[in-house]
Amino acid sequence: MTTAAVGVMAAAGMAAPASAAEAPQAGRTNVSAQFETVTTWVQGNVRIGPSTGYRIAYTVAANQNLTAVCWLEGGTVSANGYTHNKWVYLLDDNYIWGGLLKGNEVGNVSSRCW
Repeated sequence: MTTAAVGVMAAAGMAAPASAAEAPQAGRTNVSAQFETVTTWVQGNVRIGPSTGYRIAYTVAANQNLTAVCWLEGGTVSANGYTHNKWVYLLDDNYIWGGLLKGNEVGNVSSRCW
């Protein structure tokens, strides 16, 4: 963050976060959650939002590890013999449908997003 931006934020009475990791994502993340590793069981798409209506951010291979923050309900997907609306919010600010992950509907992620 530049000095000018910090000065503008200070003038507006706002504190600048020390890093992007400390800036909570309003309405999406559970900032008290510990990050968890999830693993894909098939190839699939990671999206910029929690439904197939959002743009694909990137594609992941089977057996790829990703860092998860929390899970939430989004658009319903039917694929690979599963139908549900559970999505996992990833540390890189993208989402993956839980049906692509090993484990339960949310890849065994314990924290729900709020």
